[in-house]
Amino acid sequence: MQVKQSGGTTAPFIFNTTRSVVFGEGRLNELPALLTTVARGTVFLVTDPGLRATGMIERAERALTDAGWPVTVFSDVEADPPEAVILAATQAAKSVDAAIVLGLGGGSSLDVAKLVAALVPGHQTLAQMYGVGNVTGARLPLALVPTTAGTGSEVTPISIVTTGAQEKMGVVSPVLLPDLAILDPELTTGLPAPVTAATGIDAMVHAIEAYASASANNNPLSRNLAVQALQLMGGALLRAVKDGSDMAARADMLLGSMLAGQAFANSPVAAVHALAYPLGGHFHIPHGLSNALVLPHVLRFNAVVAPQPYAELAPHLFPDMAGLEGQACAAAFCDRLAELSAACGLPQRLRDMEIDRAILPRLARDAMNQQRLLVNNPRPVSEADALDIYTAAY
Repeated sequence: MQVKQSGGTTAPFIFNTTRSVVFGEGRLNELPALLTTVARGTVFLVTDPGLRATGMIERAERALTDAGWPVTVFSDVEADPPEAVILAATQAAKSVDAAIVLGLGGGSSLDVAKLVAALVPGHQTLAQMYGVGNVTGARLPLALVPTTAGTGSEVTPISIVTTGAQEKMGVVSPVLLPDLAILDPELTTGLPAPVTAATGIDAMVHAIEAYASASANNNPLSRNLAVQALQLMGGALLRAVKDGSDMAARADMLLGSMLAGQAFANSPVAAVHALAYPLGGHFHIPHGLSNALVLPHVLRFNAVVAPQPYAELAPHLFPDMAGLEGQACAAAFCDRLAELSAACGLPQRLRDMEIDRAILPRLARDAMNQQRLLVNNPRPVSEADALDIYTAAY
């Protein structure tokens, strides 16, 4: 991947990430002590009903209350959270005079927690925050605890919101980066195999798109983090899918997901995500699976004109590809990613998701609304190109 150079040196870039990252098995047990480094006062814990049912939330709540922390739990987060959920959570946080927001769960819970922390002080409305760099003013102290190895949301300045019936919009600002991320691999051991697979592919997409991003902020830190993420996850994903209790695999996936999150938080993702969002918006397909469905087809489209980033990444994810180079390596990389997805048991075709072929033009039109992402793609994507990609994925 070639990055613009200035005066023969690395081009200027900005790299932001979460202030403090704590990693290790059993770290949830240290929650009160860890939160003390961020703030004191009423904890507003944001999560979803499914996680509530596992007993994990009660465990966190009990640890905090036993240590003297007042806790209010908001557990109404939905996948692909709509504006109404975010506004309801914000109002609930205000009503208890929350001093710190704690997101515990998958990407949706963490995204909602970020926005609640930014909205409670009352500087702006949610509508005013949409876009890049539009969040102003201070937020509440914020800590995030991921329970999936996929989104990397604990180290990204991004929250995705479902607006209206089918559209998604992003809030992107360094203000959303939390004060603390707690990564405890034990929290991911209960994930079903399909969720492990889909979120794992999602994390790989983050690393791949960050490395190949056409963004002017593509930088050496992001590329090195992307490589390390793929090295960790390449050897762990299938193991974690086949044996959810494999703690070493779970740890590598969670750490790899975080590294990929740091990478794409600074070198943004592109067309894979842009084409995945309409699938989630129209059909409520989980985000990781949406990415998996279009991933090899977008990369094949890109590799026609920009094979080098994929050829460079291939041996880090698939060590037996070390002898291949250039276009042949990039093409084989796309094929191997599809094979990995299939080996994980994920659906491979849009038609497998009972999607009517007649809606593909609508999906292509909707993908064009994701210019925030498409501008980072190594190859320009027109509406006709998007339709071709969806057709190839069908």
